[in-house]
Amino acid sequence: MIFVPITYKGGVYRHDEIVDLIEDLGGYIVQKHMIAQDVVLQCLVPKDDVELIRTIGRPLGGEVIVAPLVGTEIAVVSPSLEIHHLPHSSCDVAEYLRRAGAKTNMVGLARGFGKRIANLNVEERDTINEHDLVVYVLGNFEVCIEEKFPALRRGVHVPIVVTGAPSTEALRRVIDPPVEGYVGNMGRCMHRTKKPEELATLDALVDEVSRVLDEKRVEIAKDPLSVSPARLMKVIEEKVEAVHMVNHPTPVTVQIAGLRVKIPYEIYAPEIRALEIENGVTVGDVAEVLPSKMRNYIWLRIKPFSETNIMV
Repeated sequence: MIFVPITYKGGVYRHDEIVDLIEDLGGYIVQKHMIAQDVVLQCLVPKDDVELIRTIGRPLGGEVIVAPLVGTEIAVVSPSLEIHHLPHSSCDVAEYLRRAGAKTNMVGLARGFGKRIANLNVEERDTINEHDLVVYVLGNFEVCIEEKFPALRRGVHVPIVVTGAPSTEALRRVIDPPVEGYVGNMGRCMHRTKKPEELATLDALVDEVSRVLDEKRVEIAKDPLSVSPARLMKVIEEKVEAVHMVNHPTPVTVQIAGLRVKIPYEIYAPEIRALEIENGVTVGDVAEVLPSKMRNYIWLRIKPFSETNIMV
């Protein structure tokens, strides 16, 4: 079954009918937002049923939008937390990716500034590698990007998309070895990105990130995962009571090939490993249950079929 990521936006009134419909069709609700009298559902639904959900939701005032980044977690990296690196561009990139459905985490580097001393420490590297993709929000000067970026990418194994003020062609020229994606004409700015040309650049970033993640999905499909991340999320939500006590909008965050469960590793990791999915197959059989570098969360890396010979 092919799942399509969508966002459903509508009123609170009778939205439970849409929730029941999605679950009856075999889909999964990744995240649910209740905002005053409105509800926003980020979902993975069967491709053939998108039009049915749109048709049933229309009389309820609902809107179905294809959101290509639903079910992904992306790191947005700024060279530092100082005023000349962090302010508006990094925040706008993170927020725009969220609007397309992604869960984004900001990473401000401790020593990402300065052409001669720029570096990436072990904790920052491991944190970035827990995501599906990383977006580096770099500055305005080609020579600065060319000299600093080799140190800032060292040890990063997830797909990389680089943004900066130079053109896309210039970024391709100065970054060696190459990365998976480039978006130019997006440098430092001291104002919110509201102009049409600025929003068009953010749209280009979403398109580039979507393209890179689609390539990653194609690669994963060659050796499928032992269990769908969305299904594993459902099992954890049903059987681990602690996740419902977390004051966080996404206590279980879905990734392309894993999950982040925002409960203490030391306490709950054994319980999660022992959870039965079906027919005696446990979470520990199909996924590595690891301590996350983000706080004391749990990070699950789902194993491919070639490692387990299990498909659930």
